This record gives sequence, structure tokens and C-alpha cells, in this order.
Amino acid sequence: MRFIIDTHLHYRFADPCEVLLLLEAARGPDQTVLSEQLVFNPGADLARMDDAGTGERRVVFTAAGDVDIRYQAEVEVGLRETGLTGAEEALVRDLPEEALRFLRPSRYCPSDRFEAFAQRQFGELSGGDKVAAILAWIADHLDYRAGVSDGSTTALETFVDRAGVCRDFAHLVITLCRAAEIPARAVSAYAWKLEPPDMHAVAEVYVGGRWRLVDATGLAPIEGLVRVATGLDAADIAFMSIFGRAELLEQSFAIRRLDG
Repeated sequence: MRFIIDTHLHYRFADPCEVLLLLEAARGPDQTVLSEQLVFNPGADLARMDDAGTGERRVVFTAAGDVDIRYQAEVEVGLRETGLTGAEEALVRDLPEEALRFLRPSRYCPSDRFEAFAQRQFGELSGGDKVAAILAWIADHLDYRAGVSDGSTTALETFVDRAGVCRDFAHLVITLCRAAEIPARAVSAYAWKLEPPDMHAVAEVYVGGRWRLVDATGLAPIEGLVRVATGLDAADIAFMSIFGRAELLEQSFAIRRLDG
């Protein structure tokens, strides 16, 4: 499937400060960037800090005054393995080295607080079947509702509130999977068919010998996700990290299917 991405950001910076931007589609085995352009007005001196391991594309720039950013790309997303039923759970000793860090608690995913619950609720299952049960539990017990959470909300608070937005759903999936000894990580993506259009947060789990994307919200098809960033939780995948102060003037995220 081929997609066109069109993102526009307009911010005002009271004082000069550095900004880390994670807007560009990642390079990876399941998606190919056919063309792209990242344009700053006024022009900016960019420092690239790409991650060769994840294919993540990062730029750092110094912002001052009004800054207008436009990112446009054409991306082809390949076939993805999304099936969970029967996908085997790996022993820790058999996990790839890069997956080990995604078994541990993180800032927004205190999985050590959920070990007893995960064992009691999902302990009789394993691998992909366990992940599917976690997704079903979240679908049954959480409401998608804006305004319940903010940028400091953790999976523990979401578990208590039983409501949140995509970020909160992803954090709870990640937390419960890690508590159940399944590596899980956060992914930011452009999401085809998401309404209203926005940068979307989903989870990725390691079962059946590979990473598999899952979306606990059910708001966007997995085959329509264009990956941008990957990390422990939302702290790692924010599309913009501002090391100073800024005022949002305007922003929009759009993705449309080009073929079919």
C-alpha cells in the first residue's frame, strides 16, 4: 500500500532553543520511503541524529521566533505479519539482544506494579494468545476519551481511570505485556483512516520470533500505519521535544492512500 503524508507545524519560540524533531517516516523492512522533503521557514541549520538500528530519522535544530515546518513524503508499506494466535513466546535467553530492554519497567509503563495482576489474569496463556487476551481485556475495560489524561499520565493511572487516548492505551498494552514477560515497545505512526487525523501511538510486541504491531484502540488498520519512531514509551517517541518554551500556532497531520 502506498501513502502520501503531509504534515504542517507552526510554532512560536519566545527565546532561542534547541528542538528534537521526529516527523519523518522511518526506514525499515516493512516500509520504503519513495520520496520526501522536510522544509523549514525560515531555513534552519539541521543536525541529523538518525538511528541506523531502528531506521528512525531525527533532526535537531535551533528555533527562534515563528517557525513553520512542512514534511511531505510518499511511503510504501509492505505486508506485515499481524496474526497473534499461536505465535510462540520466546524464552528470555532466546530473545534478540535489542528486545531485552523492552521487558523492563519504564517511566510511563511501571510493569513491575502489574506482575501479580498479569499472572492472575493472563497466566494460563502464552505468546500471541496472551497478547490477544490483553488486547481484549483493554477493549472491554477502557473507554477512549480525551481530557482524562495528560502528558504525565502513566499506565497505572490509566488502569485506575479506565479511560484515555491512544497514548494511554499503548502504555497499558506495553505495561501488561512486559508484566507478562513479553517484550513490548511504543511506536508513533501516521495512521490511515484515523479520525480526526493525528500522530498515532500504538504498541509493538515480540512474539513468534518477530515484532508485531498492535493497536488497542482499534481506530486504525495496522496495514495503514507508517512508522515514525520506536521506544520504551511516549518519552522516546514524541514528534517534537522542545528544550525551552514554545507556543503552538497551528499543526496538522494528514495521510491518504495513493493506490487502490
